[in-house]
Amino acid sequence: MRNRYLDLLRAAAIVRVIVYHLFGWPWLSVLLPAMGVMFALAGSLTAASLAKRDAGQVVASRLRRLLPPLWLLGLIAVPVMLVAGWAAESDGEHPFSLPRLAFWILPLGDPPGSDLALDVWEPLWYIRAYLWFVLLSPVLFALWKRIGWAAVALPLVIMAGLDVTGFELPDTADSALWDFVTYGACWIAGFAHHDGRLKALKPWLAFPIALAMAAGAAYYVRDYGTYDLNDVPEAQALWSLAFVLVVLRWQPAMGWLARVKPLDHAVSVINARAVTIYLWHNTAIAAVWPVLTVVALDDLGDRAGAATDLVVAFALTLAAMLAFGWAEDVAARRRPRLWPQTAPAVTPASAEPEPEPPAAEQPAGAAMARSSAAAAMTRAPANWPPLPRTTAPEDAPAPHDPGLPVAGRRVDPLEAGPREGWFEPPHPDRDN
Repeated sequence: MRNRYLDLLRAAAIVRVIVYHLFGWPWLSVLLPAMGVMFALAGSLTAASLAKRDAGQVVASRLRRLLPPLWLLGLIAVPVMLVAGWAAESDGEHPFSLPRLAFWILPLGDPPGSDLALDVWEPLWYIRAYLWFVLLSPVLFALWKRIGWAAVALPLVIMAGLDVTGFELPDTADSALWDFVTYGACWIAGFAHHDGRLKALKPWLAFPIALAMAAGAAYYVRDYGTYDLNDVPEAQALWSLAFVLVVLRWQPAMGWLARVKPLDHAVSVINARAVTIYLWHNTAIAAVWPVLTVVALDDLGDRAGAATDLVVAFALTLAAMLAFGWAEDVAARRRPRLWPQTAPAVTPASAEPEPEPPAAEQPAGAAMARSSAAAAMTRAPANWPPLPRTTAPEDAPAPHDPGLPVAGRRVDPLEAGPREGWFEPPHPDRDN
């Protein structure tokens, strides 16, 4: 049975990422640290799989759910960038490199792109970070089972060491390292959520710890002179973990969601197409202003203009979901559909019900001085709860922002400001 509370959290995180990448409001990074939430949800789902299946099968399943939608984006974006003159951008910050195109196949590093098409590929840092978390999960899960909460603290300890020593790796590796130390604690906290240790944590201990980490995040924010957490990895790591410890420890009753049909269905659709939404939302945002210019609606007042921008951004993201979401069905070995199937499949009474596989998590940007740092989703039918087998994906990678250099510090890619020239994914965490 799907956890509708987790579905709601994932959907909210994805919507927050889109809004942040559209308007660049820094307070959104405090209100909802979307990427930390998305990584924690993905960690919980990954732990559920690792507890039941061979590690190699779990990793292969996650990659199968993640990569085909990325390959589809690359098959479209890379030729378009080349035709638009990527190879001739000799004076740009991201020159064409044939060997680096391999990252579009297996994103161990950020899939590259042209300066002109920055909005298309910048959010892909999240796909790279998610891939590394999946590859490292068997080791991290074994470490969690051996040393428990000390494993959650490990990424923060490594971050402190990096700050003190100034140690750096080459660009691609350094980016992956900083994404790990920024969001690794949230991913491992997802393990605690899965096995119940987070829920068992006493309030008198959990809440003071969360409060102390929030105070630490506030200290770093004040020190850096900005309250946009995507500009301050230390603050992002502390506040994201504090937020995760509170919201994942809480398991509210969700019966009300099924009674609010439009919202219920929207949550289901977002979860079923989380990877596609993450991959294409920033491109949709980049198309908002050209579209409004064509229809002569680009010069509205502040309030009307912002509302129009948001509606058009959601509409274009929906169009991209309809056009390319079938790749998630292919990746999940389902019949491709224009609109995702969100109702549970009916299992014949005579058939042995299959256990529901755990779902996957999915997914945008500000560039950074060191490297791009990680900054950043089904409807309940009438006969809820469903039968043991469902067809809707539990999770999908989601999303964040490539960043701009900020005082020598690392900046979150997906959570970069408005169009200066995208969130939490979701992720392919459902096993098949």
